[in-house]
Amino acid sequence: MIPKAMEAFLRDRLPERTWDRRLRREGGLASIEFGPLDIERLARLGITVDALGPFLVACLWDEESPLEIGGYLVVDNLAMGRPSMGGIRMLPDLTPAAVHNLARGMTLKNAAAQLPFGGGKSGIVASPRLPAEEHRAVVTGFARLIRRFRTIYLPGPDVGTNDEDMRTVAIENGLDSAVSKPADMGGNRIDELGAAGGGCIIALQALLEEMPRLAQHPSFSGLHVPAAEEVTVLIQGFGAVGAHAARLLQERVPGARLVGASDAQGYLFSAAGLPAPELFDLWKKRGLVTMAYGRPLLDVDSAAPGLKLSTDPNDLLRESAFCLIPAAPVPNYLDVDPASNPSMTVDRAGQWSVIVEGANTYSPDPARRQARARMERAIYRQRGTLIATDYLVNSGGVIFAAQEHIIRTPDGLRLPEEILGDRQQVAAWLQAHSDALQALAEQRRLAGEAYREEVIRRNMRELIDLLLEDADRLPYEAAERISVRRIAAGESERTAADIMSEITLAEASTPLQQAAAALVECGCPLMAVVDRSQSLAGVIT
Repeated sequence: MIPKAMEAFLRDRLPERTWDRRLRREGGLASIEFGPLDIERLARLGITVDALGPFLVACLWDEESPLEIGGYLVVDNLAMGRPSMGGIRMLPDLTPAAVHNLARGMTLKNAAAQLPFGGGKSGIVASPRLPAEEHRAVVTGFARLIRRFRTIYLPGPDVGTNDEDMRTVAIENGLDSAVSKPADMGGNRIDELGAAGGGCIIALQALLEEMPRLAQHPSFSGLHVPAAEEVTVLIQGFGAVGAHAARLLQERVPGARLVGASDAQGYLFSAAGLPAPELFDLWKKRGLVTMAYGRPLLDVDSAAPGLKLSTDPNDLLRESAFCLIPAAPVPNYLDVDPASNPSMTVDRAGQWSVIVEGANTYSPDPARRQARARMERAIYRQRGTLIATDYLVNSGGVIFAAQEHIIRTPDGLRLPEEILGDRQQVAAWLQAHSDALQALAEQRRLAGEAYREEVIRRNMRELIDLLLEDADRLPYEAAERISVRRIAAGESERTAADIMSEITLAEASTPLQQAAAALVECGCPLMAVVDRSQSLAGVIT
């Protein structure tokens, strides 16, 4: 059953003739798909086609399930390689444009990290707080919907999904069809290891070393870079990224203090410092660190001197610190215009020396880009606050995930096709191969940690270089330049074989219905028809 919110959105945006001509059904699985030439139709969905993409936008749902199972897949760009890689987000109000924004962020993130993967993203239109069994059933159904796109899209976890959900996808589609799987599948479990949050702290550590060079920049004439023990940090959004950033702060920047943290229920602030280990344990147990049922989760009298507790999470951004880490799923955490409903407007915000963006904030939408430019002119140029753009610093997750394909799964450790979808048989097979899979997971973890350190430090060095090269350049422009020149370099090095779509073959005597079914199953755009001498006789699309 198509989710009601999704159907209402699509019916409102797409004329009936589009449904008649584009609706595709296969065994109860339905889809409407658009490519880069569908400029007008994509505009109706709020997506602007540009030089980078999107390559594919698919609206997907299960017509036969009694549950509402449906969502969107966007493959934005494949210039860096196939498949595209990006997480599955689960929220009830997702739109194709929102998923496209995230997919474009993945295009730039994968390029900035010089990973051989394109940028993609998908979204399930559902509440992330469904009962456990229903949640698993919805993820299982969505895994079936995206299965035929395995050659061009590789999913991982995102807001509303986690490493266990990637186990579910892998059970349905195979171990190489999902990343950030649990260790017993050989996975690099992004959430458990704090891959993205750790990347944000590596970025902060690198910036403490690189920022003194900015003293020659006109916006930073009064720059003071503190010693590690003077560093103070605010974390907006104490979730999978923010909690691990707090956990790793003291380890990576000894003496630094977490002075403020927020979650969905409110925020905490203490100039003397918050007890980060206690907050991390609270988050692991409760999913919250501020309040539950109107009562504080910390002992206010003993947790921290002068502890301030508020029920308004956004007010955290009124507080000042050396570094702000926005890690809540809010793209416009800061804006000069209150009409955009940001977490905080610039005129009411605290003072920060650097912002390290843990949340996904990038958008290719022209209006959002203009708003971003206005915000950066106010914060970066006028206040002298350096902004480390999201996809340069929160790429730890995708770097860890990429190792699951870069370090390939040996043939003997791939799930047999005949047991896919059978949770019990898969569990028994995994148990039988446990030692080898755990060793593979450890190999991938070590590779991810080493490459994350290298990539994020290099990105911070290049960011400062580009800002010093042109005093009028804004941080988001410098970040785009880093990614786009990597994409251009990647394209110049690729051969015709790299960019050609995979095709499958059929004998000329094959019945058309059988050939069409094979084409759908492989997810390829073309099928070559050959005669008995294996010469090309035609093409089916």
